[in-house]
Amino acid sequence: QCTRAPLVGGTSLIQEMNSDDPRIQQKAILETEQRLLYTEEVPEEDGCRTTLNKTTINQLIIIFGFFSLILEITLLSEAFLASMELDAKERARRRRENRVLADALKDKGNKAFARGDYNAAVLCYSEGLNKVKDMKVLYTNRAQAYLKLGDYQKAIVDCEWALKCDEKCTKAYFHMGKAHLALKNYNMSRECYQKILEISPKLQTQVKDSLNQVNLQEKADLQEKEAQRLLDSGKHAAVTVKNLLETLCKPDQNPLFYAGGIEILTEMMKDCTEQTLFRTHNGFSIISENEVVRRCFSTTGKDVVGETVCVSVLRLWQAVCSGNEENQRLLLLCPNLGRLLPSLLATRLLTVRQQSFALLLQLTQTDYGRSLVISHLDLTRLLEALVSFLDFSDKEANSAMALLTDLALDERFRVWFQANLPGVLPVLTGVLERDPMVTSPSALCRCIALMGNLSAEAAVRRQMFASEEFREACLGLMARCEEDMDFFREVMYTLLGLVMNLCLQSPFVYEVWAVEVSRKCMFLLNSQDGGILTRAAGVLSRTLSSSRKMVEEALRAGVVKKMIKFLKTGGQTASRYAIKTLAVCTNSHYEAREEVIRLDKKFGILMKLLSSEDEMVVGNAALCLGNCMEVPYAASSLLKTDVVQVLLKHAGGDAQETAVQLNAGIALGKLCTAEPRFAAQLRELHGIEILNSTMKYVADP
Repeated sequence: QCTRAPLVGGTSLIQEMNSDDPRIQQKAILETEQRLLYTEEVPEEDGCRTTLNKTTINQLIIIFGFFSLILEITLLSEAFLASMELDAKERARRRRENRVLADALKDKGNKAFARGDYNAAVLCYSEGLNKVKDMKVLYTNRAQAYLKLGDYQKAIVDCEWALKCDEKCTKAYFHMGKAHLALKNYNMSRECYQKILEISPKLQTQVKDSLNQVNLQEKADLQEKEAQRLLDSGKHAAVTVKNLLETLCKPDQNPLFYAGGIEILTEMMKDCTEQTLFRTHNGFSIISENEVVRRCFSTTGKDVVGETVCVSVLRLWQAVCSGNEENQRLLLLCPNLGRLLPSLLATRLLTVRQQSFALLLQLTQTDYGRSLVISHLDLTRLLEALVSFLDFSDKEANSAMALLTDLALDERFRVWFQANLPGVLPVLTGVLERDPMVTSPSALCRCIALMGNLSAEAAVRRQMFASEEFREACLGLMARCEEDMDFFREVMYTLLGLVMNLCLQSPFVYEVWAVEVSRKCMFLLNSQDGGILTRAAGVLSRTLSSSRKMVEEALRAGVVKKMIKFLKTGGQTASRYAIKTLAVCTNSHYEAREEVIRLDKKFGILMKLLSSEDEMVVGNAALCLGNCMEVPYAASSLLKTDVVQVLLKHAGGDAQETAVQLNAGIALGKLCTAEPRFAAQLRELHGIEILNSTMKYVADP
């Protein structure tokens, strides 16, 4: 019997093939393959010889070869993956570093942009993009800098790159729209702005303004082409406008020479063609930069000739801007006009003031014109000038206040007003300090109503209320109106509206002022005028809580009786103020609770208020009723009513005003405490669970 001899060194080769060292393992595999390849036969221990089957050898070679290949691929794959992991970590580290550098370059570019150094900004943004290629903000910022430099094609390219980084980048579409507009690619510009609306509908206001700008510029472009065509064809009016402007270019002429030429030019402004030729032939520059004309404006009122020149220029501006948006824009871009027009409005010269006001009225007829006025005029001076119209005739004063009211309806004006209120507040205080006897009452009312509307904004109200001068001016005007309530009824009514808004500012830190206002309103409760009564009650509902002393004074003056009367006969607004006043009084004074019970036997009025659809009324009625339940035997008068069901419904309801559930729950608790029979009703209605859930409102701050 023969046995096969083992491979020489087989054990060691097997150990080497199982080695953790890849080099030793690979060497063992190669050596094994070679031995199998060249060994034909192996001697046995007993001298017997056997020949290896070549098929077996080939199979072993294939097996070991396949094993070797798999092992080699595995080792190479592991090495490759390890290398890739290290490379990825290195790339991530470098990217983080580059991002930090790019952010720093972006900030540096932004600072350069802010100071107007657009070339430096472009360099910074470009250097940042060399660090990080896909940083969207660098593309949009550089595009904006290119727009400032007038390099519109480069701006468009950068916007396209930004959109590759983020296909919903609205800023890129905004800048691209501007660039296309500058290049007169009107349809492409519109497409950019329409794309913004698709991405973000909330930007509708900004997009609307931009689309209007595209339409206006396209319209102006068409006007200029048509005007040039008519000029080239030799149309008399067109040629005359051109010749007149050339004549007015002559320097150092007599002021009346310019006044005469301007008057003739004004008469020539019959239609859009003449208006457009005035613009395209530098008419605005020729007039505004004329030294003689400028001297006349600066010395307005000193001589008749200067006044004549000023009036002729103002009439010309009206003629060239009538219905022509592009001319309006260019006029308001004229140097110094932002300060000049308000100063002309404030002049005592009737003709200059009238023509200046007529021009301003014309400019503010459209939303576009108002936006131009708000953007380009000195609004503080304009406000001062319009307020100065209170010293003039009723017609002028009312027209000026109507114009100011229209401007104040514009959101852009409100933003400006809030930001600049510290500088404007003295002007408004001056209005309140005026003597109503020498001021147009109707115009004064319009101005005060405007202040009241603006004070509805919390930030504006806060600044107004913080001004001692403004608060005292309100009190002073109230006192002057009290002297002749019949004559100044409208002024007092409007002023109370402003004071009501001021009293929304809480907590009251100016208690002395609140007490004085409350006293004046207590006096006004004797008025026979329903509007005055309602607003006086409204002020009291907001001021009484500031002072316990004032509540005591109000109780002595019979405020509870007057508020109950309001609730019996007044309208919805008056009822709202009256029940709040009663809630304040009964919350702090036992005497007020007793008087309410005496005047509202069986709580018929309060029960009716609990059925109101006005949540504020319901909440205060529940509070007042709960306060009254602390008076002995008061609860018994409600035994034959459905008060438990009503209060339970409000306590477990879903009113938006948390005070409704809270006050109803508290009132129900006091009712059941005062009269045990109500507690039994509550249990029958399974109301305990509802009250428990209501307690969370008590726990909430």
